Amino acid sequence: MCRWRSNGAGSIGHRRDAQAINMIVDAQRYLVPVDSHRLPEDSTDTLVIGAGVAGLRAAIAAASHGRVMLLAKSSRSQTNTFRAQGGVAVAIGRGDSAARHIADTLTTGAGLCNPDVVRHIVETGPQRLQELIAWGMCVDRDSDDGIALGLEGGHSRRRIVHAHGDATGRALIDCLIGKVRSDPSISVYRSCFVLDLLTPDDPELLGPVLGVIVHDPNQGLRIIRARATVLACGGASMAYEESTNTCGATGDGVAMAYRAGAQLSDMAFIQFHPTTLDLPGSPRHLISEAVRGEGAHLVDWRGRRFMADTHPLAELAPRDVVSRAIVSVQCSGDRGRVFLDARHVRRFAARFPGITAMLARYGLDPTIDLVPITPAAHYLIGGVATDLAGRTTIPGLYAAGEVASTGLHGANRLASNSLLEGLVMGEAAGRSAGEQPRRESEDLRARGGTDIPPQNKSPRNADDSHGRRGESADPNLTLPALRSAMWDHVGIVREEKALAATAARINVWQARLTHRTAKHAPGWQLQNILLVASVIVQAALWRRESRGCHYRSDTLKSDTAFAVHDTWRRSL
Repeated sequence: MCRWRSNGAGSIGHRRDAQAINMIVDAQRYLVPVDSHRLPEDSTDTLVIGAGVAGLRAAIAAASHGRVMLLAKSSRSQTNTFRAQGGVAVAIGRGDSAARHIADTLTTGAGLCNPDVVRHIVETGPQRLQELIAWGMCVDRDSDDGIALGLEGGHSRRRIVHAHGDATGRALIDCLIGKVRSDPSISVYRSCFVLDLLTPDDPELLGPVLGVIVHDPNQGLRIIRARATVLACGGASMAYEESTNTCGATGDGVAMAYRAGAQLSDMAFIQFHPTTLDLPGSPRHLISEAVRGEGAHLVDWRGRRFMADTHPLAELAPRDVVSRAIVSVQCSGDRGRVFLDARHVRRFAARFPGITAMLARYGLDPTIDLVPITPAAHYLIGGVATDLAGRTTIPGLYAAGEVASTGLHGANRLASNSLLEGLVMGEAAGRSAGEQPRRESEDLRARGGTDIPPQNKSPRNADDSHGRRGESADPNLTLPALRSAMWDHVGIVREEKALAATAARINVWQARLTHRTAKHAPGWQLQNILLVASVIVQAALWRRESRGCHYRSDTLKSDTAFAVHDTWRRSL
């Protein structure tokens, strides 16, 4: 694992500062020992991996240029997009402007946002929203039949577009799926686990990506070749014991991109959502930031509203500030529980029907009861480094959504900028990927050649794991231990000694798996989440400062020397 530093504008710097971190993991190019020449094959023009907002939008854009295959690991309800409550941040309200939205994003990003990326995504957002409305998405309206706008943390104006109160993600997914189903150029395959990106059999050549190795219940392992591949398979917050994410958020896209040699960026930055339901035995159900936007307060066990003394924006401060304040109260003593007080919020059930129904299942009525809350891991800010066209550092590979690192979020994501980014960058990555075959053909014809179908290109032989035995590490044991260690030591508050100890533990778990071959999805997910966790820890160790949602108790201040993007790549 090598590290580079790059400047705050997001470009990869020329100064190299590399060291070997985990040679055991870097030696593993593929998860399974297969000979790609012997597997059954399929092909397409553009392959999209992931069926959340970014993947669906990418497939729609790519379909204008050729055949598209969209692979989904699970059902639509198992995407984090489906669970999104708040909405899409778009500067369309009276008194608002793109300039204000840009300023809010830059402020929350704590000096690490790429201003050009922020400007492009914010200014493109209204166009992407109008497309959704034209395709039939019904957004909530105000009394004048204008688009209703909510307020969330870090925003200086009401600009959050929502649907069905707190079911924006479901409405968005349904709209995009309807558009996908209406396009005969797009084929959707569910229950597919993509193991790895396929690259040429040349250790000196970085890419291009020629397709993927995939497993599905009906056909087992097979190859899908594509002229362009788009990663849109989400984040990795299931690395943490407390998480708002679905169980499938195991960092598969980040891990397979890393194994193929793509660069990762800003991996220390994990955003923790301040308010999830805190009841013994219950999942960490998300309670939208929009609830605080409508006036709900955070109080301690005595009923004291502590955020008013913590930050000028009180409960609507950036998420890292609110999460740390909650943890401080929780650590203050035996009775250090924190509650969301929404008893004074008017028309709560009408504005938040989904949250109201969820709380009712646990016997809570937010108009009467204080709601116990706690932070939980929510969003991977870092990821596969891309440009504004969704291009990664490997030819033929694109990325969009949470799996990608564009520079929009900097060191801390502004609330509801994630669905915005998924829409804008999903379209950009899909369009760029769809246009790639045409560009290749034009270049080839200009040189006097003929178009070569992708299946005739020689792939890397993935049989690089001779002697690997059957699955040994039990995911049911190792995964909980990993998630506990990450939550305790690589969570909201971090310090060097605990980070180093966690890195050593992860290395031990990885070493046990190196000469073993997992045979099923739980084992593959375990290897992926261990790899991603390893990079997160190393990035957190390297960043000896506190910035945004990376908070080091042993280095409390930000350091201008670290106002840079750290970029990580497998040692080839």
